Amino acid sequence: MAEIRVSKVEQGQTKIRNVPIAVTPEGFWCCPSPVGFQKTLKSQNAPNKPKSSTTPPKSNVQKKQIPLTEKNPTTAPIKPAATSDDERISTPDNPGIGAPIIPERPPRPKVEHVPRKVAIEFGEPGTSDMKVILLGKQGYCVKLRVHKKVLLENSSFFTENFSQEEPGLSCLEIGDCKDAEIYIETVGLMYCKEMKQRLIKQSVSRVLHILKVAELLGFNSCILSCLEYLEAVPWVDKDEEEKVVSSVLRLQGEGIGVTPVLKRISSDVSNSPNDTISHIMDLVLKSNDERSRREMKSIVLKLLRENNSLPSYADSADVFNETVYVSCKNCLDSLLLLFKQAAEPEPTDRPTKSTEPVVKQITLEADNLSWLLEILADRQAADEYARIWATQQELATLHSKLPIVSRYHVSNITARLFVGIGKGELLPVKDTRRLLLQTWLQPLINDYSWLQHGCRSFDRKVVEEGIGRTILTLPLEDQQSILLAWLGSFLKAGDNCPNLQRAFEVWWRRTFIRPYADIQVNVLQSDISMPSKQ
Repeated sequence: MAEIRVSKVEQGQTKIRNVPIAVTPEGFWCCPSPVGFQKTLKSQNAPNKPKSSTTPPKSNVQKKQIPLTEKNPTTAPIKPAATSDDERISTPDNPGIGAPIIPERPPRPKVEHVPRKVAIEFGEPGTSDMKVILLGKQGYCVKLRVHKKVLLENSSFFTENFSQEEPGLSCLEIGDCKDAEIYIETVGLMYCKEMKQRLIKQSVSRVLHILKVAELLGFNSCILSCLEYLEAVPWVDKDEEEKVVSSVLRLQGEGIGVTPVLKRISSDVSNSPNDTISHIMDLVLKSNDERSRREMKSIVLKLLRENNSLPSYADSADVFNETVYVSCKNCLDSLLLLFKQAAEPEPTDRPTKSTEPVVKQITLEADNLSWLLEILADRQAADEYARIWATQQELATLHSKLPIVSRYHVSNITARLFVGIGKGELLPVKDTRRLLLQTWLQPLINDYSWLQHGCRSFDRKVVEEGIGRTILTLPLEDQQSILLAWLGSFLKAGDNCPNLQRAFEVWWRRTFIRPYADIQVNVLQSDISMPSKQ
């Protein structure tokens, strides 16, 4: 908490010692950091060490305590300027005006115990009629010689504290000041006619610090200039954006107009977010450039996963899922039409290159369907997708009529469904699982060699585990028929066929060792014997 004291300066009061301060390129006079104070004083005290030191006498002053609560931002370190120890700095309206030099006593021998003091004068030298003293926890003291009229015209804080007081009460002390530099710069802005030009070279972080002090001092014109700056300048990263929004929302809670800044992160337009996302997905699905389409699919999928974790999206999940399924239906219709075109017998005089656009479009639609499946699986809404894919008997029939180079990307969709069921990401009903295996397992086996070598994302072990687990979720009779059909293909194709040996072993034990059947028979026999004994 900063401590404010209003005091009357009597005649004969000892003046505060002056030490060097730093000058920023923008023309502001800034208080050095404590480290800078120590380095400067040590370098100046090294050549001559005085034998004794005297403490300046303290004068009696009348002080009035005024509480002020503030959260001081961290002071940016400033490199001290190479000036003499006997120099007082003045800050006129024009920073180019020279500063008068006041002789000072030799420095004290022990630098670490010396109170580090700076005197800064605003406006024309010798015309100030008020003092603001900033006292820091690190031991430094900054004395600002200012003009009461300027402060009262710009600051509601000074107006409230001096409007009803005696003319002699002309000194204000702010204790425990962690960021004297920002206070000095904010007071300097009261003397500046083109405030925006002063802020334009500052960083976002520094302007936020100035905004905080301007808010405490009730410096409304500075607050508005800072908000104009924040509305126009780019926010370079997420952390910086959060700091800006936090500061702006705090001002909004105090009734200060901040709408232009907040429009960057909020919209007054009442369009549904789902409509916007649907439009984005439609643009991605219809993209013709492979690289940009692949990159945007990855980005949109990542952002949708972030949205899924937000509670606010739970209410609109069903509407969004319906939108995704509409896109799935469009892609399936397009894929079926392309399969029919590719399955038509080609005239002998047609060049081979004429089929390349169809193959490319089949690959594109298969990739789109795989992407939509990933979106639905992340949202735990892909059960209906499995049912729709399992009922595509016509597409599966045409699949066997196409060259393998044209069709194998479609089998990647089947593989992803088996992986999802095996991991529990999808929970389709028993009839859907059986129909999916009956319709698409054999086409997957036929394309297995190409999937291993032609799809970068294809993981053989994961796919084989997913197929095996899917088979083992069916009744024992269905397991037997599917695994025996697989066994015939595996014995012929070898590595070009999925290896389902683990699922085969589980089925074998269930069928021939029959542990569960024996338990069931024993339970039935015990149930029959109990009434007979009675």
